[in-house]
Amino acid sequence: MSESARIVFAGTPQFAVPTLERLAALGAAIPLVLTQPDRPSGRGRKLRPSPVKCAAERLGLRVGQPAALDDPALTEAWTSAPDVLVVVAYGLLLPQWLLDWPRSGCTNVHASLLPRWRGAAPIQHAILAGDEQTGVSIMRMEAGLDTGPVYATRAVDVGPGATAGGLHDTLSELGAALLGDVLPGILDGRLTPRPQADESATHAGKIAKSDARLDLHMSAVALERRVRAFNPWPVAEARLTDGRRLRIWQAAAFDSDVDEAPGTIVAAGAAGIDVATGNGLLRLERIQAPSSAVIEAGAYLAAHRLEGVSFVC
Repeated sequence: MSESARIVFAGTPQFAVPTLERLAALGAAIPLVLTQPDRPSGRGRKLRPSPVKCAAERLGLRVGQPAALDDPALTEAWTSAPDVLVVVAYGLLLPQWLLDWPRSGCTNVHASLLPRWRGAAPIQHAILAGDEQTGVSIMRMEAGLDTGPVYATRAVDVGPGATAGGLHDTLSELGAALLGDVLPGILDGRLTPRPQADESATHAGKIAKSDARLDLHMSAVALERRVRAFNPWPVAEARLTDGRRLRIWQAAAFDSDVDEAPGTIVAAGAAGIDVATGNGLLRLERIQAPSSAVIEAGAYLAAHRLEGVSFVC
């Protein structure tokens, strides 16, 4: 890539950091990094900078944190028009004036094989749906949500034990590498993006904390996917009939004929806690009680009795 290329970067969470670091390592001029304003976090609700802001400051880059993007005059205060605006999980919708600002448009790194899983939570939805593959897409942005034409994709297998956290780390590095490969072609106009097949699009809506509660009427396979999709956030949760709450960090599904009602504890031992579901058994393997560490289910059983209780559906 030409060192004369001027790239403005927009991103907020940790997922975006490898791409920012890759751009800096390639030697491109980065006159500005846009990220969300500092947010209150933790028990003390202290204002904390985003991971991208921390990375940008470490790299000695100028940071802008507009709360909104409704004023075209913002660009006059930022910098002259860049060659491209690279966007990775920024968290704000880009208005048309900003999409038109860079000479080569806005390029987005998205964590799915578009048009599958447009939206805010593509990694989690790929796991929830039982997709065998997912990946990253490099897309030219337009006004619609993840609807723009795609420059390139790169796929990875979703392994049987894949969690959202593990795929997040894999795809963040994969996206950074793929962008580094294709950005020269985007900047010099050699690479032409291909339109998405809108009829094949699926939507990946935001995951809410309320989604964590497991409905044991679902099948064991679907529940096991939810455990993996919600690891490390918001973490799947189940409640016992005596009021105890358990967060479920790891579970396994078994295709087994079960006569007991969903929520019934069928067996409990060193291997885990087997719970009846709407179809099959769900074995809880790694769990966490409130204000406690994550432990193996067998270790939990050594200190807590489960006789006479079941899980609330």
